[in-house]
Amino acid sequence: MPFSGLDRRDFLKSAAAFAAASTLPVLPAAAQEKVIRYGISMADIPQTTGQPDRGAGGYQFTGYTLYDPLVAWEMNVANRPGKLVPGLATEWATDPADKKKWVFKLRPGVKFHDGSTLDADAVVWNFDKVLKTDAPHFDQRQSSQVRARLPSVASWRKVDAMTVEVTTKTVDSFFPYQMLWFLISSPAQFEKVGRDWQKFALEPSGTGPFKLGKLQPREFAELIRNPDYWDKNRIAKTDKIILSCLPEPITRTNALLANTVDFIETPAPDVMPRLKQQGFKLIDNVTPHVWNYHLSTLPGSPWTDIRTRKAANLAIDRASVVELMGGLAHPAYGQVDRSNPWFGKPTFEIKYDIDAARKLMTEAGYSKANPLKTQFLIASSGSGQMLSLPMNELCQQMFKEAFIEVEFKVVELEPLYTAWRQGAAHESLKGITANNVAYVTSDPLYAFIRFFHSGQIAPIGVNWGHYKNADVDKLIDTALSSTNEAEQNALMAKVHEKVVDDALLVWVVHDTNPHVSGPKVSTYTQAQHWFQDLTTLG
Repeated sequence: MPFSGLDRRDFLKSAAAFAAASTLPVLPAAAQEKVIRYGISMADIPQTTGQPDRGAGGYQFTGYTLYDPLVAWEMNVANRPGKLVPGLATEWATDPADKKKWVFKLRPGVKFHDGSTLDADAVVWNFDKVLKTDAPHFDQRQSSQVRARLPSVASWRKVDAMTVEVTTKTVDSFFPYQMLWFLISSPAQFEKVGRDWQKFALEPSGTGPFKLGKLQPREFAELIRNPDYWDKNRIAKTDKIILSCLPEPITRTNALLANTVDFIETPAPDVMPRLKQQGFKLIDNVTPHVWNYHLSTLPGSPWTDIRTRKAANLAIDRASVVELMGGLAHPAYGQVDRSNPWFGKPTFEIKYDIDAARKLMTEAGYSKANPLKTQFLIASSGSGQMLSLPMNELCQQMFKEAFIEVEFKVVELEPLYTAWRQGAAHESLKGITANNVAYVTSDPLYAFIRFFHSGQIAPIGVNWGHYKNADVDKLIDTALSSTNEAEQNALMAKVHEKVVDDALLVWVVHDTNPHVSGPKVSTYTQAQHWFQDLTTLG
């Protein structure tokens, strides 16, 4: 559906009218209990069964709160990027005799919320639930979330009571990064609720620092501190966090001003001066996260012509997008920031140059009288999508100046992710030539491999546009077999140079993941990642 051309102030005014008619659940807190009410940008509470839906943003709400991975990410530091740290596995390494075999030693003494004990059988059971389609407890909903995040896994087995071996399809030095997304839920609780994943969703059991209290889909969820959590350095600083679904930015911001929530993500930029004037605190950070458009390179797509791809990039005035965001974003000149060791030295410069864009479009056979007409798939809102509708509308106006007329098909975030995993060739996406999914770029797998290697063409990975480049494949394959970080960085820089020179995507901005806290919030550590640790919120 095409937008009407509202400017951003009109958009915020219309959203404010909606906010005035909206109400939040009134949830009384027990005496002496510290409760933080958190207004999140999602239209629904992410899946609670062990593998959250709604993208990377869902992991901070119902992922790393209720559950733990074998390999974790350091989330309690704000002044530098995090790193891989032990989670439910205390150590991991490849088998010296076969580099495709990874051995994970499990942490002793860890209990699930239901009281059962973590062991190798539980970990194998969790691999089965998302990767073994004929397993009696296989869950398609969870599998659809994590299967594409575990592209290297070939097989898995129990070695002994506290050791698990995972075999990868090829030698993959980056494999531990995949394990960040694989969360462990309780087999005993699944049995207790009658082997029913829908019932498990209401009474989930993980090993995480929070337990789930009340849950009202599309409205709110309660996270209750787990005082018996195995990591005593990560005991939650608050007794309860109430997640309230407030997908519209002005609604979240007004809720904070009205004291119906204490903490929000992605505030309405135009209201930030008022928030600061009234003493609310802005919290943001360097975030490896990019907001862009993935273009289809399938036959028949207008983006098979490098001239149209370059023109689309040159049509975007990134400074205006940053202004729309109230400064809560940074221009994107590629998949990662220029300061990143993976940026390299592309020869195609991502910048705003409308005259050059028009010239390229004219050479490709288009004009003001004969524009390129196409359709993009975008989200109505969602964590990580920033201000999805106004940002897309602004880009739509910019594209039009370069003889590119884009019509948007707007869906909720989870259907967008489903289409992202299906790939541009899926029959349901006929006529769609690009999608707009923002995502984390914190490691080589998530920044490059899953998007640009031909072996990751959807639905295997999320190479949505079916991009194939033998040179890129070779660079990635070499990096996967390398254990030298300097060599890996150099190879990823070469990959980045090639995809930027190919203008494979339309890069717009990098997020700063802004949050705003009210007076009730005294602590929060914002990691340089899309993963965040809500145990630091207090």
